[in-house]
Amino acid sequence: MAAQEGASEKQKALSTGTTTVGLVCSDGIILASDRRATMGYFIANKDIQKIYQIDDHLSMTIAGGVGDAQSLVRLMKAEAALYRFKHGKPMSVMAAATLLSNLLHSYRFYPFYVQLLVGGYVESGEVYSIDAVGGLTSEKYVSTGSGSPIAYGVLEETYKEGGTVKENLRVAARAIAAAMKRDAASGEHVDLVSITKSGFKRYDRTEVEKLLQ
Repeated sequence: MAAQEGASEKQKALSTGTTTVGLVCSDGIILASDRRATMGYFIANKDIQKIYQIDDHLSMTIAGGVGDAQSLVRLMKAEAALYRFKHGKPMSVMAAATLLSNLLHSYRFYPFYVQLLVGGYVESGEVYSIDAVGGLTSEKYVSTGSGSPIAYGVLEETYKEGGTVKENLRVAARAIAAAMKRDAASGEHVDLVSITKSGFKRYDRTEVEKLLQ
């Protein structure tokens, strides 16, 4: 029993650390994150996924407790698939964000320890930020996690409102890279995703490195 309790406490301590970024562009959205997970001051994982595809047009980022966040990702994938099956069309970005907001608000006295970004493109690009108790805001550019104050410095100076995905990819990548240099809980490499009319795209490390040159 004691061993099980110890393992449970260890799992609770595992957090993504994290810097995530979301940008709205004229032709889609961009989501970016680092890949490090921490357990206190210990680097628990050097290649953890923090950006998840929910549907062809919909994605979310996670920051906070890994177990809590991953359970919400599984729930959203199931809900999006069920919605598409029942209605014959994809769930809107706002509907997905509102569903998550309502869920987190209902658990506010025993919360999921997460901060989430939900982004996607249906008729236009949308990004929403959701806190641990269900607070929901629509954003043009946003960052979450321990490295967000550093990322915001880059975003404030270089984000191109009304710019295309191509014009803002470097902005997102550099915001995460800047945070990784100063925030101990963010690190390894930059994960970068875009969603446009053409669908979901994850950029490989070679493409990201070229953007950072």
